[in-house]
Parts: sequence; C-alpha cells; structure tokens
Amino acid sequence: MAVLFLLGLLPHTGWYRTETVLSGSMRPTFAPGDLVVVTPERIADVRVGQMISYHIPVGDHHVQTHRVIAVVRRGGQTFVRTKGDANNARDPWLARLNGTTAWQVRAVVPKAGWGIVWLRSPSVRRLAVFGAPLLLALLGLWRIWRTPGTGGDNEAPDAARLLG
Repeated sequence: MAVLFLLGLLPHTGWYRTETVLSGSMRPTFAPGDLVVVTPERIADVRVGQMISYHIPVGDHHVQTHRVIAVVRRGGQTFVRTKGDANNARDPWLARLNGTTAWQVRAVVPKAGWGIVWLRSPSVRRLAVFGAPLLLALLGLWRIWRTPGTGGDNEAPDAARLLG
C-alpha cells in the first residue's frame, strides 16, 4: 500500500514525479531501467551542472533528462543547452523552459523501472497486440464449440435427475 501511495498518488500533488530511464545517455549517473525522482525547481534557479527533465523541442517532444551545460536568459525567457553524460556531443538544440518551474533530478532508484522498460519492449508489445486478442478469440471459440456434457453452466439438466 505504501509503495502504491508513494508512486501512484503523491506525484499528483506536484511535490515530485518519477520517471523511468529508457536510454543509456546518462551513464554512469543512471542507466536504462533506473527510476529518477525529480522535483520542481524555479526556472530562475536552474544552473549549469544540474540534471533536469524537460520536453525536447524537436520530433515527438518526449521528456528527456540531461545535464545542463549552458543557461541562456533573454527576453524574459530561459533556454538551456544540455548534454547526456555518456554522449560525446551536446544536444543539437537550445531548449526553452516553459512555465515557472523546471524538474531537477533529486534521486535515482537503480533498477526500479525495469518493469516499464520490459513492457515497452517490442516482443511484449507484439504479445499484447496480437497474442492477447488471439487468446481471447480462441477462448471464445472453445466455449462455443465445446462438446455438450463436459461441464458448464449452460447444460440442460439430465432427464433422469428431473424425474427421479
């Protein structure tokens, strides 16, 4: 119950969030399958060296957690340049931080996110998309086609029992 409360309900208060690491770009600080705990940090307090989670400004705009290597403030807006610790080059964009807070990494829980990584794997995804519906269809067909008299709630009562 406590784990459900901590991981499922408390993040909705805005005090912290948990994120599962999916890539190795921040090794050795954290690795795929680790869980990072991020807390809100005022954008004005973001500085070089911090690890923050933010939406990348290109492609699918997924959340990424990298180290800040430069902070640019112009026109009342804050931009950051980031780099993964395991990457040879910085990220190819200058990301704008929206709102009033950024999400700073406060803790790493090793291997706590392996379940999410496993569920996102292509084999599990194929199993969920194809295997589960196939299993349900076969179960339905088995219930329709099974031989009468093999048990089940829909059997007609035996005439001998009714008369006897």
